[in-house]
Amino acid sequence: MALYYAPEPGDNEAALARLYSVRESIDNIDAALVHLLAERFKFTKFVGRLKAEHGLPPADPARERVQIQRLRSLAAESHLDPEFAEKWFNFVVAEVIHHHVEAAEAVGERDEASDADAAPASEDIEP
Repeated sequence: MALYYAPEPGDNEAALARLYSVRESIDNIDAALVHLLAERFKFTKFVGRLKAEHGLPPADPARERVQIQRLRSLAAESHLDPEFAEKWFNFVVAEVIHHHVEAAEAVGERDEASDADAAPASEDIEP
């Protein structure tokens, strides 16, 4: 059945059945997007920990610029507004950077705790 179904005038039952069917497809796509975002964040959190452990900055503006251009092109090819794709990407990247900052802070706290554990107690230091 074509996606753009036009029921006969007065055929509300058929129109509602088609509406519910299309909405079910939309709901399935929304669920898939949520699952894909969850997978994406698993990888970006790993990247954040890796950056933090090696003292790399949370953000990578050069990579972000390349990604924006790539996604704008993909959006245009897919008949999606490139501006929307860029806004979506910027929204996701802001959350990713937030996670990366948290990872860096966690590594810093862990390092501080290790330094405190490694330092001798004042009573262990001979005058």
